[in-house]
Amino acid sequence: MSWLQILWFFLLFVLFSGFFVLEGFDFGVGMSTKLLARNSDEEDQLVATIGPHWDGNEVWLITAGGAMFASYPMWYASLFSGFYIMFFLVLFGLIVRGVSFEFAAHAETKRGRNIWRWALACGSLIPPFILGMIFTAIIQPLPITKAGDVYPTLGNQINLLTIVGGVAVTLMMFMHGLNFIRLKTTGDLRKRARDWNSKLYYLLYAGEVVFAVLLFFMTDFFKERPISTLLILVVIVGSTVAAHVGVLKDNEVLSFVGSALGLVGVVGVIFNGLFPRVMIGQDAAMSILAKDASASPLTLTIMTIVAVILLPIALAYFIWSYVVFHKRIQAKGAVSE
Repeated sequence: MSWLQILWFFLLFVLFSGFFVLEGFDFGVGMSTKLLARNSDEEDQLVATIGPHWDGNEVWLITAGGAMFASYPMWYASLFSGFYIMFFLVLFGLIVRGVSFEFAAHAETKRGRNIWRWALACGSLIPPFILGMIFTAIIQPLPITKAGDVYPTLGNQINLLTIVGGVAVTLMMFMHGLNFIRLKTTGDLRKRARDWNSKLYYLLYAGEVVFAVLLFFMTDFFKERPISTLLILVVIVGSTVAAHVGVLKDNEVLSFVGSALGLVGVVGVIFNGLFPRVMIGQDAAMSILAKDASASPLTLTIMTIVAVILLPIALAYFIWSYVVFHKRIQAKGAVSE
C-alpha cells in the first residue's frame, strides 16, 4: 500500500471517530429528553445544550461518507449497497431528529410538543443503535462476490455480536451525553446525570467484557492482530474507568474525556482489525483489500492538498463555535449558581 492509501484509511478513522464523539453526546442528550428530564422546562434546558452544535456535529458523518466515496469508492459501494436498508434506517432517524427541533418549537399544543420531543428521543436512539450494528456486522465474514458486491443475509446483519454492538454503542453515547449534560447544565439535571452515570458504568463494564468475548469468538481480530486489538481494548476499559472515576469524584472534564476516548477506542478496534482489508469475505480470497478499493494516486493527492488547505479553516471555525457557546444552560427561572 502507498502512504496516501494508509493516510486516507487513517483519516476515515479520524472522521468516524469525530462523528462518534461529537454526535455521540448529541444523541445522548436527545435520548435524555425523555429519560432524564422530568418536565418541559428541563427538556428545553437539555435541547439548548446541543442547539448550537447538533447540525454541525452531524456533518462529520456526511464528511466521512463523502471522504470514503472519494478515497475508497469500492469500499463505499460495497458497504452502502450491502447494508442499504440499515443505512436507510439511520437516515430516517437523523431526519426525524432533525425536524423534531423545529416542530417542537412551533407546536401549538402540549400534546404536539410532547410528540415531537418523543420524536427527538427516538431519532436519537435509532442511529447509534443501527450504526453499532453495521460496524460490528462488517467485522464478521460476509458473502462477497468476485466483483466486490456484498450480499449480507439477515443472519449477517442481526446476530449476537451486532445486537451487543448496537446496544453497547447506544449505551456509550447515552452516557457520553450524560457527561456532556454535567458540563453544560446547572441544577437538578446536572446532579441527576451524575447519579445515573454512577450506576450505569457498572453495566457498561459488563457490556465491554461481553463485547471482548464475542470479538474473540466471532471475528479474526485476535488471530490477525492480537497485540494491537488487546491494547485498544485495554484503552477502552481504561478510559471507561477514568470516566467512572470522574463521575465518582465529580470531575466533569475527566468524565467527558474518558467517555470520548472510549468511543474513539470502539472505532479504533474496528479499523485496526479490518486493516489491510475493508470488507471481510466468508471466502478469504474474496475479501476486499484497501489497496484494491482505493481511488487513483492522483485523486488521493488532490484530496490531500484540499484537506491540508481547508481542514485547518473548518476546525478553527468548529472550535470557535464551542468557545462562543461555552456557558452553562440554566433552567427557566433558575438563579445563577
